[in-house]
Amino acid sequence: MLANGITLSLWLLLLLHISGTDSMKFSLFKKKPEAQAKEGEVRLAGSKTSSEGRVEIYHDGTWGTVCDDGWDLAEAQVVCRQLRFLGAKSAVNGGTYGEGSGPIWLDEVNCNGTESDLSTCVFKDWAVTDCTHKEDAGVVCKSSDTDMNISDTGYMLDHSLALSEELGQVFDSGDGCDFQIVVQSTTGNKQLDGTLETVQTTICAHKMILSRFPLFNTSEENTISVHVSLSCQPYFTSFIRYIYTRKADVTFSSAQCLHQMASKFGVKQLMEDTGRLFSKFLPQDVTFHTPVSLYEYSVETGDFLLKENCLQYMAWNYQNLTQSPAWSHLSVKLLGALLSRSDLVVSDEYFLLVSLEEWISQRGNLISLESQADLLKLIRFPMIPAEKLYELQFNSTLYNAHQDVYGSNILKAFQFNVLLFSTLKNNPVFKKDEDDYQARIYTATPWAATIDRSAVKQSSGSQSRRNYPAINYGYDYRYNYRYTTVSPYRHLRQKSFSTPVHNSLIFKTNVIQWEANIFMSQSDCSNRGVRCESFPTARLTAQNSLRQYQSSIRFSNQLLLRCQGKYICQVQDFKNDLSHISTNGSQGLPYPCPDGQYDYQFVVIPNYI
Repeated sequence: MLANGITLSLWLLLLLHISGTDSMKFSLFKKKPEAQAKEGEVRLAGSKTSSEGRVEIYHDGTWGTVCDDGWDLAEAQVVCRQLRFLGAKSAVNGGTYGEGSGPIWLDEVNCNGTESDLSTCVFKDWAVTDCTHKEDAGVVCKSSDTDMNISDTGYMLDHSLALSEELGQVFDSGDGCDFQIVVQSTTGNKQLDGTLETVQTTICAHKMILSRFPLFNTSEENTISVHVSLSCQPYFTSFIRYIYTRKADVTFSSAQCLHQMASKFGVKQLMEDTGRLFSKFLPQDVTFHTPVSLYEYSVETGDFLLKENCLQYMAWNYQNLTQSPAWSHLSVKLLGALLSRSDLVVSDEYFLLVSLEEWISQRGNLISLESQADLLKLIRFPMIPAEKLYELQFNSTLYNAHQDVYGSNILKAFQFNVLLFSTLKNNPVFKKDEDDYQARIYTATPWAATIDRSAVKQSSGSQSRRNYPAINYGYDYRYNYRYTTVSPYRHLRQKSFSTPVHNSLIFKTNVIQWEANIFMSQSDCSNRGVRCESFPTARLTAQNSLRQYQSSIRFSNQLLLRCQGKYICQVQDFKNDLSHISTNGSQGLPYPCPDGQYDYQFVVIPNYI
């Protein structure tokens, strides 16, 4: 056994872990530097989570513990606020986080809950106690805004095959550390001299470990200062410990902080892992503040993958976004990025225009006329139903302010609706590849049909169950054609619906009959002469021939999975009329669905080619 309790095997592990560091001197026998704590400072110990642990307080040059006699939520509130957390969730008694060492400094502490420091509360006197370390008090602090109703479930990232947990113990003990990181955060409060108040904590680490990441600059410095936001400061220790162990508990509260730290110091594995976890957190925030803030963060850091992840989620759930508290606070840049996308899921293009007009009206003079016009030009006017185009000049709140934009685009849209494609494509002004002539994912009648999760769940228990109610007939006045919808009870996993061949006005009488199915077993597929690779499998087939349209129209039909009727967690293509549905347990969903119960929405999307 080596000095300070470091085993020979751990010494060898440390040496072997870093290559190319022969010239560096790394002494495991160096004494731990003197603590940089201030009188009355508190810290949490005995837990891998930075927001909870055994309470320790610094007095007379030594860290000691607090007895749990009289320990209650008021005392916990003081400790958590002193550590810059939002408050306390609970006070913990009885050595839950292990027995501390050193003196028991405080006993029978009595706080009002409003004190700024634990040492200003009433207590017997320093080190006057009849307790043992089995009674060391602890706390659990709030680490996020509880009003957001977001679960702070932890996700374990574990890549520890490369390193021993013993390295984590080396970090925790501080034995042999030779590199200090001073973590500083401004509180936003001004001091008497007018400067901003700063809080800081000092972490002692080992050059040999951190040298794998050049941005720590360990070859030239023995001490560095790092500035982080006040909310992220509690997680910096977990970040450094991850470098030793390749393990971290990541919650909603800590994910963005850890991602930011990993990006700053080039810890790519942690950055990638936390980036993937964002997909789990996005659907949890019904206010949409999380995807919006993560988008802004991705733009600042240049993280393209995170940026696309946020944009995709907001595009798929655009209608929910328009009803959220975050809607009125979107930046022009973010809204423009969404309106540029073809995977935007909306009822129809007219809804998109109305929502944009309302957004601009809410912002008033905060949005320049030039920016308003740029956003309006992203609306695909040719995709708006013809009767809605005619009404725009009377109903639009922005028509008078932007007559040029509306006038030219409405004219283009009317031409698209009433002229044959063969005529249009000979016009040099018409460019068929422009986004204006490409449909998005429109879910309004007649373009979509839904098989809900309750129907699939009911029918999956009995393959032979069949019900035969009457067929419902309807008439669509917008497109001037009849349609039929077979009740799902005729076959719980089947639905029939009709669409025009194309959404331009000249095709309103050219109707295609579609059949949508959800296959749950191989027998379902065999009965239809279909070979399925996995289950569930969706099928969307045209019941009449499309051959006469194949030279001019391509169908890019989509399947939407809506989780628990709340948010769209997947959008996927059909290949040869089939779409093999991703699940949480197989190849995974972009945005997981907790119970794996979806509504299946089939969307027909015709485009000129």
